[in-house]
Amino acid sequence: MRRVGLVLALVSVVCFAFSGPAAKLLNQAGLTSLQAVWIRVLFAAVLMFAGVAALKPQALRIPPGRLRHLVGYCLVGVAGTQLLFFAAITRLPVGIALLIEYTGPVLVVLWVRFVRRTRLSVGAYLGSVVVLIGLAVVVEAWQGITLDVVGILLALGAAAGLAGYFLLSDGHGNDMDPLGLISWGFVGGAFVLAPLATPWSLPWAAFGDSVSLGDLSIPVAFAAGWLVVVGTVVAYTTGVMAVRRLSAAVGATVASLEVVAASVVAFLVLGERLGPFQILGGLIVLVGVFFAQRATVRLPQAGPVPDHESVEVDPSPGARPALRGASG
Repeated sequence: MRRVGLVLALVSVVCFAFSGPAAKLLNQAGLTSLQAVWIRVLFAAVLMFAGVAALKPQALRIPPGRLRHLVGYCLVGVAGTQLLFFAAITRLPVGIALLIEYTGPVLVVLWVRFVRRTRLSVGAYLGSVVVLIGLAVVVEAWQGITLDVVGILLALGAAAGLAGYFLLSDGHGNDMDPLGLISWGFVGGAFVLAPLATPWSLPWAAFGDSVSLGDLSIPVAFAAGWLVVVGTVVAYTTGVMAVRRLSAAVGATVASLEVVAASVVAFLVLGERLGPFQILGGLIVLVGVFFAQRATVRLPQAGPVPDHESVEVDPSPGARPALRGASG
């Protein structure tokens, strides 16, 4: 059971890693990052909602009192996180944008300690410090910020959205099925993003064209389909299945490998290269995220927590639907 869970988690990580490069191909075809996000969310909503409705309709039930939670999940966890990440990768390499976004679990630790006033273990704080050191190495802070400042701010916004996604997913409780939460999240996200994406001005004819990828010519429709089916539906579904077989801490730690996987995919597909400091900083960030996530388990579902008790937070979404992409 555990081995199957690890395999599913790795499949989810690899699938999510392809979302950034696929979105960049859509940008090359003339779609804005916002339009690429909306296409992803809209068609993922159609496929996931139809699939869950056909195979597990009871998962779509929204328990009484959960509507406000679901709205927050749509706005922050789906629409906001993806919008900011896809905007960031138009100004930053995919790997660096994802590295910054994956400080989200550290923000979860800080939120729980200073807002919810829950005492955490030393490992949680150690992970936070290590991640900050890794980010300083990534951007080569001793030479001044050499990366696009707007891109960094967008990626930090995606990290904040990812933290909100973790917290909202962790709080959905056992009365709402994770598959239902994801399905409704995409439906709501598609409605929220539609006015901003202005689908009436979207270059629909571009989906019949092709874009150049080195010596290859990639149909735009194929890139969009890959982003929706592989980078979203399969990635989220395998992520949920993985967490059902793994502990939350293990699932979240494996999911952090998306940073490395996305950098490799971006190198292989887009030819994006990372310098030695970006590679070293990325490894440091992964170590920090590992410490922060190993220090955490699931939040209590109800009731105040005394400050003297050590409660740990599961930064893996709602029994981890795995994103990204989280981005990516």
